[in-house]
Amino acid sequence: MNSQRIEHRFAELRSDKRAALVTYLCAGDPDYSTSLALLQGLPQAGADLIELGMPFSDPMADGPTIQAATQRALQAGQSLARTLALVRDFRRSDQHTPLVLMGYYNPIYRFGAEAFIAAAADAGVDGLLIVDLPAEHDQELGPLARAAGIRMIRMTTPGTDAQRLSRLLEQAEGFIYHVALNGVTGVGQADSASVASSLERIRQQTTLPLCVGFGVRQPSQAAALAQLAEGVVIGSALVERLQEQGVDAALALVRELAAALRP
Repeated sequence: MNSQRIEHRFAELRSDKRAALVTYLCAGDPDYSTSLALLQGLPQAGADLIELGMPFSDPMADGPTIQAATQRALQAGQSLARTLALVRDFRRSDQHTPLVLMGYYNPIYRFGAEAFIAAAADAGVDGLLIVDLPAEHDQELGPLARAAGIRMIRMTTPGTDAQRLSRLLEQAEGFIYHVALNGVTGVGQADSASVASSLERIRQQTTLPLCVGFGVRQPSQAAALAQLAEGVVIGSALVERLQEQGVDAALALVRELAAALRP
């Protein structure tokens, strides 16, 4: 049974009166050792929560940057088993930072849902965000995950209507990931006014923390969204920095973003 790392972290952040910096990286990009070095450096650089992408050959919700990261990882031999090994290696030195696996259901289905949940819990995973497994199919993983203490993170979009939002929130846990714009990751820019309107509507139905992702790239943009939400998710910008300049430069970007979110 996992600890309540996600809940504890958001309680700490409420006490500090600041929003969370949620960072995404693709497991195994561009190789296992580089990915582990970045993962291990993220908390010290200022990441409050970590989303670790599970590479999949058909990442339909992701834009070109994360698609390319996924391909690099798969070509380097990354698999779901190796992603869980990456989590276990991370947990050897960090028992506090919440870690959410983000990805698609096909690799989990092939791994076996029951075996996957048991392995994820044993490795130290705190939450799952499965992009193509909507709340209507919660039975595929939800009961197993909850029994193992793993939170099922739900996504909302600007187009989520009131009826579906209610159904989606019924079994939501940990936090809500709000997609700031329609489209794929890394394309376009989030509009603060539109995000504010969407978050206000979601808050009327849940007390869970709200984190905003998709289209967030610059520290100034993250700072503006941090005034609206309990967390800001950075993905493609970090993946690009890693690919172009390496681990140290990627961690420098995280430090810039973390500083922008401090009061």
